[in-house]
Amino acid sequence: MSRPTNAPTPAPASDSANPMWGGRFEAAAADILQAINASIDVDKRLYDEDIAGSKAHAAMLVATGIISADDGAAIERGLEQVRQEMANGRFAFDVGLEDIHMNVEARLAALIGAPAGRLHTARSRNDQVATDFRLWVRRALERTDLELKALQAALIERAEEHAATVMPGFTHLQSAQPVTFGHHLMAYVEMIGRDRGRFSDCATRLNECPLGAGALAGTSFPLDRVMTARTLGFREPTANSLDSVSARDFALEALSAAAICGTHLSRLAEEIVLWSSAQFGFIRLSDRFTTGSSMMPQKRNPDAAELVRGKTGRLLGAFIALTTTMKGLALTYSKDMQEDKPPVFDAFDSLSLCVRASEGMVRDLTVNAEAMARAAGAGHATATDLADWLVRTLGVPFREAHHTTGKIVRVAETSGVTLDKLPLSEMRAIEPRITEAVYQVLTPERSVASRTSFGGTAPSEVRRQIARAKERFLR
Repeated sequence: MSRPTNAPTPAPASDSANPMWGGRFEAAAADILQAINASIDVDKRLYDEDIAGSKAHAAMLVATGIISADDGAAIERGLEQVRQEMANGRFAFDVGLEDIHMNVEARLAALIGAPAGRLHTARSRNDQVATDFRLWVRRALERTDLELKALQAALIERAEEHAATVMPGFTHLQSAQPVTFGHHLMAYVEMIGRDRGRFSDCATRLNECPLGAGALAGTSFPLDRVMTARTLGFREPTANSLDSVSARDFALEALSAAAICGTHLSRLAEEIVLWSSAQFGFIRLSDRFTTGSSMMPQKRNPDAAELVRGKTGRLLGAFIALTTTMKGLALTYSKDMQEDKPPVFDAFDSLSLCVRASEGMVRDLTVNAEAMARAAGAGHATATDLADWLVRTLGVPFREAHHTTGKIVRVAETSGVTLDKLPLSEMRAIEPRITEAVYQVLTPERSVASRTSFGGTAPSEVRRQIARAKERFLR
């Protein structure tokens, strides 16, 4: 239908309408929409990834003849200047331009003019941000792996130092069987090794490049997506354009691995808190990793360990937050997905702090071997050794040996002595066949020395596992 001759001429788009997508719009967005819509305060962290992706895209456009070599050279030169400005902190980010992509492109246009308008040929912010985000997560995983490797190295070093230092092992936080401190530390080496494996698996799965998927349906331009993927270090391009722009499972997987890793670090932190307390007295942290009290001058608080323990909640919360954001979204992109980056950025910032603080505490702590040894002999921790001796030496079925040992433990408790100090006559009153040889297994030191099974706590086996861990994790 034609416009009546007396109808007012439509006003031109407002100067404040977004210059990158404002052609469809006549008026500027409401201030509150601009405020909720802008993500630049968060995603400016993606500037390096965004510019790397733009350089790769421009090089591919030149290689396929979609844009000229001259335009490509101007774009490359301008992008590098933008990158340097951002890296040096000289870039003035504009909230009105919403995000990192449009801030980069606007500055590029100011630097090189018309060729900048050709950069966005055959791409969308949807595939652009998906690519940037994968690049950022991949780098975060690489950094995390190096930090976890350093923590493992610290744990292995201390474990080697204390391969024969006897301490109590606990179940239900009750004294169970003697172990060595080196063996205990090596348990965390194994946990962190699995964490590194999870991060590595995540990096393998995310290593596909979404760039070239367009807004959601691909493009009619003759792109070389393999070239772009390889330029950016991806294994291959993503196979489905819808999935390319809508998938955030790579971020969810990274957060899941981060949450599990944080849980392991929290368990170590909890033990440091317990071990450094006056009630345990197993270790001491120096002034570098403790704080004082504003009221109680005697206090030495293990704040670093407590904060590692506390930040695990942020890691778990980040995973839940992004899962909740994604769970109700139909394909493909929705603006909800702008909320994907804050939890991921925060989680990996927090995880990095936790890993590095944990490494620092492990290297810093001083071991009180005497206190550990005293505690290792408490609570009749060698009772299982007594039961095993009855089975091995007297041929008693284990269930019967367990029952007999329980009676002997009750006598020792009543007498107020440890098993290795209980008179032989008291044991023989319960099992007449027991001989003096039983005392050879009733001290914590002999107990740990006997646990030579693969992965056991015997110092000889701990040293073998340390050598094996160095080969597996520190090469």
